Amino acid sequence: MNTNPISRLKHATVIFSLCLLILTACSKDEPLGAMGLLEWDRLELIAETNEPIVEIIAGEGETLQANSIILLQDARRVQAQLDESEAQMAQARARLAELKRGPREERIDEAKAKLQGLLSEEENARVELSREQSLVAKKLVSSESVDAARTRLKKATADKNAARASLEELLHGTTAEELQQAEAAIAQAEARVRVLKITLDNLTLRAPRQGRVDNLPYEAGERPSAGAVIAVMLINTAPYARVYVPEPLRAKVHQGAQASIYIDGIEKPFTGHVRMISSDAVFTPYYSLTERDRSRLSYLAEVEMTGPDIEQLPSGIPVRVEFESAENE
Repeated sequence: MNTNPISRLKHATVIFSLCLLILTACSKDEPLGAMGLLEWDRLELIAETNEPIVEIIAGEGETLQANSIILLQDARRVQAQLDESEAQMAQARARLAELKRGPREERIDEAKAKLQGLLSEEENARVELSREQSLVAKKLVSSESVDAARTRLKKATADKNAARASLEELLHGTTAEELQQAEAAIAQAEARVRVLKITLDNLTLRAPRQGRVDNLPYEAGERPSAGAVIAVMLINTAPYARVYVPEPLRAKVHQGAQASIYIDGIEKPFTGHVRMISSDAVFTPYYSLTERDRSRLSYLAEVEMTGPDIEQLPSGIPVRVEFESAENE
């Protein structure tokens, strides 16, 4: 055994240099890795109303084309509301047409006859009041009879004035304000009908775009609450790996960079490319951290997968992504 201190120092220096060279070479050739989960672009479809589900057309895992029917909710209540609103709209339109046409001659003649009758009643009430007053002066009736006759005359006069006002309204025709009110009533009814038609159409849940049904949380006969998710679709043809890139690797990973995706239980890795990487670290503020703490920062990245046999990969499983370094590109 060599016990020379100088020899031992030279030997240790050589070993250290070799180790350093090996580590440098490994770090240069070793792929850049990140951990995460497999995801799909998901689209949650919600219930427009709390009507019960009457039929489920599509099944979980089924691939649908855009506008394909997924399920049906009970439309009877909304249809009844739509029928009522359409009747109100027709009534409002008829009223506007009536106002534009003006009053019929029959209504004017009727108003004139009514006014003439009330004039006669007023005159009779005036004569009766005069007679009662003369009888009171002769002390043949009480003063209460005069008060009653005076009340009847006031009522007859009021009825006459109201009838005259109605006749004048008919003779002058429809005012601009009445036409505006009728038109506003029609617009309100039409808007209500449009809303109910949209609601009725949404009770037939359709696929907004091509994709695969991932989850149907309700059964036929159940009543989801308004705003509840009643179907989930995976809308892209390829999944992506959602990973967190460590801070030391961030400068070497860029949008479009090629990558390999490893999944437990599948021997051959999948290929992919970085479609998005965040510019902001997960932990902030980055400027307040030390150099040692900065190495713990992570940057969210999405690596879209390509190649065969990726359509049926489930979401949520762990993945490991190895990025190709800039030197290899």
